Amino acid sequence: MSNNNIQIFDTTLRDGEQVPGCKLNTEQKVIIAEQLDQLGVDVIESGFPVSSPGDFKSVQEISKIVKNATVCGLTRAVENDIKVAAEALQFAKKPRIHTGIGTSDSHILHKFKSNKEAIIERAFAAVKYAKSFVEDVEFYAEDAGRTENEYLARVCEAAIKAGATVLNIPDTTGYCLPSEYGAKIKYLKENVKGIEKAILSCHCHNDLGLATANSIEGVINGARQIECTINGIGERAGNTALEEVVMVLKQHPYLNLDTNIKTEMLYGISQLVSDSMGIYTQPNKAIVGANAFAHSSGIHQDGVIKNRETYEIIDPKDVGVTESAIVLTARSGRAALAYRSKNIGYELTKLQLDEIYASFLTFADKKKEINDADIHQIIESSKVYQQIISA
Repeated sequence: MSNNNIQIFDTTLRDGEQVPGCKLNTEQKVIIAEQLDQLGVDVIESGFPVSSPGDFKSVQEISKIVKNATVCGLTRAVENDIKVAAEALQFAKKPRIHTGIGTSDSHILHKFKSNKEAIIERAFAAVKYAKSFVEDVEFYAEDAGRTENEYLARVCEAAIKAGATVLNIPDTTGYCLPSEYGAKIKYLKENVKGIEKAILSCHCHNDLGLATANSIEGVINGARQIECTINGIGERAGNTALEEVVMVLKQHPYLNLDTNIKTEMLYGISQLVSDSMGIYTQPNKAIVGANAFAHSSGIHQDGVIKNRETYEIIDPKDVGVTESAIVLTARSGRAALAYRSKNIGYELTKLQLDEIYASFLTFADKKKEINDADIHQIIESSKVYQQIISA
């Protein structure tokens, strides 16, 4: 793998599916997994096999059909979890077991009622046991975002000694600022013995709306894997959105960081996940929201009609959207009305446009949005209609 290549670890089918009401059946998971494989993700976290017979079956069936990506199963630092995950992954071409334990003071004291040395021992043992089943073992230090860096480095060293190939540094509660999270990755890169044997991975939650920013700061500081979900779905406020980090890296080539994602598939897979899970994607969602390439302000519309790049930093076609949308509202100007009228067959002169625009504004003040049928009605009821159709 190139040192400038960022692996995309998709956890839509595991962390994303933990959203209440978004349970998928095995058939739906397999369909999404096939699309993720075609999209070009490097790793598909397909489930938590020990959690239920259904999850076990889903991980097993996904393992059978995925051709290119690594297929990953989640476990706790519990031997039976790891053994069951290995069984579920037995058909995978490239299997990975993802095991780990909480490392923050809060988790150690309250969740495990343990101590720091015992947690390090459990981390080492879990990775060692997972390594007896598969070569590729990822270790997660849950709540690493709130874990003191020196102790986190010790845990990471133990995981590497046990054979971990990837170190997941989760900001589990979405608490870190980008500068803090980036500094944490940098610290581990510079202070963990044997770090060259493993890939550092970002797994950021969006509780403060910083998941994408934290993940980008992480890879700038040396991480080489981002864990994310389609549409940013996930626990509470969600995870890092796959489509966002991929397009940030693509639109900022000076970062010299690349992914293997076929970006023209992003909108389609976003719709698939939204429809399958029954989750409404907010219109203003970056990259894949309904309004991501829609313009209703007259000033913006005029600029985009003249040159798309005036107000769009991404070509809609790059993410699978056919074209920008010029939405007619009472805020729209003459240029937008002329553009939309031309699209439905009316070539308007400046004088004709002036005549119709006054009627358009009156009409638009009564409706939130003007559609093509409304444009026909406005033009057909105008004084200049006969001039237009005879031209």
